[in-house]
Amino acid sequence: MSGAVTDTRDLFAVVPRSSFDTPGTSRGLIDVVRWRYLLYLLVRTGVTTRYRNSVLGWTWSYVRPGAQFLVFWVVLGLFLSLNRNIESYPVYLFSGIVVINLFSEAFKNATTSIVNNAPLVRKVFLPRQLFAVSAVLVAFIHFLPQLALLLIVCLFLGWIPGITVISVLAVLAGIVIVTLFALGLGLFFGAINVRFRDAENIVELLLLLATWASPVLYAWTMVQEAVRTLGWPDWILELYMLNPITQGVELFHYAFWRPVTETTMPLPPGLGWNTLWTFLIALGTLLIGQLVFRRLEGRFAQDL
Repeated sequence: MSGAVTDTRDLFAVVPRSSFDTPGTSRGLIDVVRWRYLLYLLVRTGVTTRYRNSVLGWTWSYVRPGAQFLVFWVVLGLFLSLNRNIESYPVYLFSGIVVINLFSEAFKNATTSIVNNAPLVRKVFLPRQLFAVSAVLVAFIHFLPQLALLLIVCLFLGWIPGITVISVLAVLAGIVIVTLFALGLGLFFGAINVRFRDAENIVELLLLLATWASPVLYAWTMVQEAVRTLGWPDWILELYMLNPITQGVELFHYAFWRPVTETTMPLPPGLGWNTLWTFLIALGTLLIGQLVFRRLEGRFAQDL
């Protein structure tokens, strides 16, 4: 009997230490693919439990953006007369709101995903990135009804004759850029939030600024005019246009708003190249967020 124990120990002795995983660490986002079945369970749970015991259920996915649209349209469109300066302002406004809602929900939920799943993090080993990725996927699923509503409205306004392959690619590019950017920021702030809960307040502040720091409620040409009037350097406008949220909003405007209007508003400068640059910025944000997340995830269980 003792010989069998000795043989087992000998077997473990010949295995190099590099073959063992350090507790509390993972291979990063690669493990999300390897654990995709668990990811599917987390996403399904997040989708099915969101509106549990709710009378309206999935209708809330339309109520929130509808209420946002109504408030902004009345205040900005009617009271501040943006409805006159921007043709088909309701479509312009709503196509930007759906992008901001996708970013806001994905970013916020990813930030709180580790803290909200503290019992699992403390007791069960599984790749922690699963929680952030599942939170972003749930946000994307809740974004789809809003996108469908926008599409239906545009169809009634004669969107089909103006649709092109580039328009479809613009929608896909906008979704990818915004989603990657939200996931990268969510991983970064989600890891910090485990130890310092101030991260949640910072995220709330950033989300408040995100709506106004991108051309959702106004036209990008207004920023251009303000920069010239104030005598600011041109790189400020270029920096503004390199905001991944700004690019996502402008791509949706290009795909949904421009085909249903005869606007004379020029396209943002370098829309095609900025799509590439903002994609690289979003990808870089994801890599930085993943790096910080992996560096801090070993202490998640203790800090929670």
